[in-house]
Amino acid sequence: MWLLFALLSAVFAALTSILAKIGIEGVNSNLATAIRTIVVVIMAWGMVFLTDAQNGIAQISRKSWLFLILSGLATGASWLCYYRALQIGEASKVVPVDKLSVVLTLILAFVFLHEKATVSSIIGCILIGAGTLLMIR
Repeated sequence: MWLLFALLSAVFAALTSILAKIGIEGVNSNLATAIRTIVVVIMAWGMVFLTDAQNGIAQISRKSWLFLILSGLATGASWLCYYRALQIGEASKVVPVDKLSVVLTLILAFVFLHEKATVSSIIGCILIGAGTLLMIR
């Protein structure tokens, strides 16, 4: 089931890039990010209440709060940078560079989460990096 959700995530991320590139024309990138964020917040809280998950707030540990807040700050910084890059660059070049996050995530997962580095994951990282360089030339 994780694969289905991951594929749907990729489809929606692709749509996000194209829709954002069209919508950001003539709009300050920070303002565009704020508008997008409001929509995401409404949608996320809607899902919380739709699935009756709001009761779990009290059970969240301090550690989880800290890392969820840090993750939110990283997301905000990523979105601000992404929208600015998308505004001034071509989507066909910005998106591949943004997807280098896959390589960086794998490296960070190996270092900090002690996930196993396999031959195929290392080769995949190299290919993604090389593919990104080819796409932005």
